[in-house]
This record gives sequence, C-alpha cells and structure tokens, in this order.
Amino acid sequence: MEKVRPVSELSFGERVNFLLTNRLPRRWLTLAMGRFSRIRSPLLAAAAIRIWQLFVDDLRLHEAKKTRFDSLHDCFTRELKPGARPIASGDDVLTSPCDAVVGEFGDLKAGQAIQAKGFPYAVGDLLGCPAEAEQWHGGRFLTLRLKSSMYHRFHAPADGAVGSVRYISGDTWNVNPVALKVVERLFVRNERVVLPFRRPDGEVITLVAVAAILVASLRLKGLPHPLDLRYQGPNDIPLERQFRKGDEIGYFEHGSTIVLLLPSTVEFLPALVTGNVVRMGQPILELRSG
Repeated sequence: MEKVRPVSELSFGERVNFLLTNRLPRRWLTLAMGRFSRIRSPLLAAAAIRIWQLFVDDLRLHEAKKTRFDSLHDCFTRELKPGARPIASGDDVLTSPCDAVVGEFGDLKAGQAIQAKGFPYAVGDLLGCPAEAEQWHGGRFLTLRLKSSMYHRFHAPADGAVGSVRYISGDTWNVNPVALKVVERLFVRNERVVLPFRRPDGEVITLVAVAAILVASLRLKGLPHPLDLRYQGPNDIPLERQFRKGDEIGYFEHGSTIVLLLPSTVEFLPALVTGNVVRMGQPILELRSG
C-alpha cells in the first residue's frame, strides 16, 4: 500500500488538485482517456483542444507541422516544424531531451535521488534492478517534467547507442508538484521505461521515461508495439539503435516525466533552475574534460 503524507498538510487548492487527479480510479481514467483521444473526428478534436486550452498554458500549436488534427491523440503527439528546436552543437554539450519544467537535480547520495523535499527514492528501484545502482555511485540526476500542454516527443541528448530497453509495469499517479510532495517514491511506483544510452566515449547516460495518469503509454521508434497498461511482453526488450544528438527516441501520449541518471563528469549549466522551462535541444549539461 502506498505511503502518502497527510493531505491536510496541503493548501486547499493543492488538496483539490490531488484528490481530483489521484483519488479517482487512475487506471480506468487512463484507459478511457486513451480510447477517447483516438476517436478520429477533426471536429471533435478541435472542440476538445479548445476546452483543453482553457485549463493549460499555451499549447504553442503554431510550432506544429500540422494545423488541423484528426484526433486529440494526433495533437498530443504532434511533430514540430523543421527548425522549431535548434540542437546545440558540441561533443561535450548535452541537450535537453524534451520540453520540460526543471524538477529536482543534484548528486546521487547513498544510491538515492530526490523526488521532492524530504522524499528520496532508491536508484535501483527506479531502474527495476537494484544491482545496477552500483554503477551510479557518485553520479548525478536530473528530473524533467513534461506538462500536458508541452511537446510530447523526446530526443537523444547526445550521440550514442541503445542496445535494449526495460519496461516496468506500475501505477499511474499524477506526477505534478502536488503529488510529488505527497506520494513517497512516486517515480518508482509508476509505469516506466529505462533506456541506457552509451556515448561514443563509453560514458553511459540512462534516460528513464516515467508515465502518469492519462498517459501510461509510450511509443519508442524501432519497436512495433506501444508500451502501455495492456503490454504483456517481456520486460527486457532488444532495441539496437544508433542516435545522433537530437534524433527522436519516442513520445509520450500526454505529459509525464523524464529522469536522467548521469556520470559524475557532468556539470549542470546555469539554465537548470528548478521551476524553469527548458526546450528540447537547449544546452543543459556539459561534460568536464578529463
């Protein structure tokens, strides 16, 4: 059973937010939203998008390749116009894999990362393999939260290669700031995909894509099937792919979170301030020489 902080410690607005997005039947809502979003009707899609815009920040639809969408899912997973996200150059510069709000980041201490103030979680639990946590001794972490209104595709932060991915089934808690303050170890409870990404210099960056309520579905380029609540295949999945920095890896079907596990040689650039927005392709990390 999940442990949560007393909801009474939250403000009234936070309590309402938490109860509406987490105490309703999360799995049922997620599956229902998935079905609704795929109804192919441009008129229904346009109406749903107009309603959606009343509750979220600017969708920035002027950046999208398409101006009309066949379904709400079509809008969620929209591609951008060429050049909308310039990719920072430089072999030692790592770029943001996605549009996101910067969450917690820093050094991994005692094999733990920070979800929110006072809420650590074990790296081994996040990876679904405690034995793999040892390789991250002395490493660093960075949390990037994709809001529902943001561009939902995520990209390679550097040149490198992936040999396999790990799918971990789980819950669909909301990953917004209110839930992160209340639900302990939220990232290790939710459905997620682990992508170890090896750079040409041998350094490994692990990207963990964490799903959430109304999402719980990821598509990775090179896999013929989605990774979602209905997936019944193996947990460790071969996926041999080479990437250039900025190449698309896959997409969420709503908004969610990416956690990056990083070597100790990585420095955080000034753009990384908790609460700031970063864009895909923006320089956010730098590898120290030597």
